[in-house]
Amino acid sequence: MLIVVSPAKSLDFESKARTRKFTEAEYLEESTQLVSQLRTMSPEDFSELMHISSNLGELNHQRYANWHTPFDLKNAKQAIFAFKGDVYIGLQAEQFSTADLNFAQKHLRILSGLYGLLRPLDLMQAYRLEMGSKFKNQKGKNLYEFWDGKLTENLNTLFEHEKKPVLINLASKEYFSAIKPNQLKAGIVTPIFKDFSNGKYRIVSFFAKKARGSMAAYIIKNRIKSPAKLNEFNVDGYRYSKVESTASQPVFLRDPQ
Repeated sequence: MLIVVSPAKSLDFESKARTRKFTEAEYLEESTQLVSQLRTMSPEDFSELMHISSNLGELNHQRYANWHTPFDLKNAKQAIFAFKGDVYIGLQAEQFSTADLNFAQKHLRILSGLYGLLRPLDLMQAYRLEMGSKFKNQKGKNLYEFWDGKLTENLNTLFEHEKKPVLINLASKEYFSAIKPNQLKAGIVTPIFKDFSNGKYRIVSFFAKKARGSMAAYIIKNRIKSPAKLNEFNVDGYRYSKVESTASQPVFLRDPQ
């Protein structure tokens, strides 16, 4: 069983990672190809491409100007500790034990516009490049065409030795769209998280993102290898709803705190 999550726009390269153990990202050659093109862009180009402020445009212009290989612990950081968005607030990787990190390294993958697919301990340098960006490149009009079926093939190699392979999709639609479900040699389970708001249960973006991280942490800490066990998830007040759920979309509801 594998888990996929989205990356985050917020990054933390200041605090110390809880381990010095690291691995090398599998698609650094492809990342280098993208960076070589990104370096030709101005700060204004970045602002227009990603709909960000001029300050963030300048920041990302500098990031790509400084981006270089080889990666090491002086110029890069393990992905699971570098990302700091809503999903990672829920994940709380800084609290993982060594055994948790080892399990995560085998069972968790982070989708990325620049790096393709990251293992938790893969080193990365700071960047911003959303998967859904309309970034024309040498392989097509956007990043979906750049990565094409490569990420799906990577996941399929990990499923080869599993009897009943399952992918737990805890990524956003934007990032999961980089995977080709019809080519994936595994069942797909996409947990849905709803909060009671304005008189009904509905998906609230911030809470849903955090809950995806919490679900990933729940799987990792409890060494879960069967999707049926996900129904026992009860973190932060969420509870499984049998009535609203299907086998491929288990639904978890939360009442007001």
